[in-house]
Amino acid sequence: METDDQAKNRFQSELEFVQCLANPNYLNFLAQRGFLRDRPFINYLKYLLYWKEPEYAKFLKYPHCLHMLELLQYEHFRKELVNAQCAKFIDEQQLLHWQHYSRKRTRLQQALAEQQQAPQQPPQHGNAAAK
Repeated sequence: METDDQAKNRFQSELEFVQCLANPNYLNFLAQRGFLRDRPFINYLKYLLYWKEPEYAKFLKYPHCLHMLELLQYEHFRKELVNAQCAKFIDEQQLLHWQHYSRKRTRLQQALAEQQQAPQQPPQHGNAAAK
């Protein structure tokens, strides 16, 4: 049976490792060193899928790691990660996603702020506008 301290350490270690999976350069490192061909390691990646559950996912700072964890379940993806160009492409796509997300979020926040600052005027009806 696992003690509370052991459970806490396992939780923290797995949390840190799962979040590292968001880094395509780290995935490339794992692939080049053969970890992604190692059956026990692949089984460990499958075990880590529990992080997709909301009760665990809420602790993730980099939720993108869950998408990578899902992709790592596929042999073809694991094989492609050996190629540094693949990791570079994923890295670039992540950057583009974050830039787009940041810009879109900023625009939404600005629109909301403008909406809240605008004086609330009752809508005019057809007869009231004609007078």
